[in-house]
Amino acid sequence: MDLATFERISEPDYLQGLTSRPLDDLRMMRAECKTVEDALSFLRRLVQGHLDIVRCEQDRRASGQPADLAALVAALPKTLSEQVVGRDRGRLPALASPRDPTITDELDAICDAVRLAHVPDLPDGDLDRLVTDLRCLEQAVSARRQIMFERLDVLSAEVTRRYRTGAASVDALLVDEAGSGRRPDGPESPVYEER
Repeated sequence: MDLATFERISEPDYLQGLTSRPLDDLRMMRAECKTVEDALSFLRRLVQGHLDIVRCEQDRRASGQPADLAALVAALPKTLSEQVVGRDRGRLPALASPRDPTITDELDAICDAVRLAHVPDLPDGDLDRLVTDLRCLEQAVSARRQIMFERLDVLSAEVTRRYRTGAASVDALLVDEAGSGRRPDGPESPVYEER
């Protein structure tokens, strides 16, 4: 993932002077934050999938099953499907793969596809370290997502404030959107994924 973009957005001065910025700037900032949050959400799901696979192998070993890639692969549909349906929330939304080819760099440094394919061959200690490293990455990615949610909340609150106080007009938004050929997104209040 482009950590430089995340770091720039997470700086305190990113949100300075919001009340004096043009509405279009706020929309662009919000779109930028949402793009980064989407990428982080995608990465977090990948990390969780890797973690589920490694834990599945740990569970297989704990139950006395021998190292066997075919058996691990056969267990994956059940293991991974348990994370697809959220408790009391229905099916989790599908996420499109971000265009950034570096999105998985941090994950690949811990456990790329080749290492993941050799999970049954790893010693128990290596599996334990892999779980620890993946958990740490998941926590780091979750913390980054939280910062993006905070940025999105502040930006949306400022846009909403402008519409509430009359500093911005829905009619002007519709005219702007119609002139650009884009479909209006509605009343400037995005629906965020479950945090």
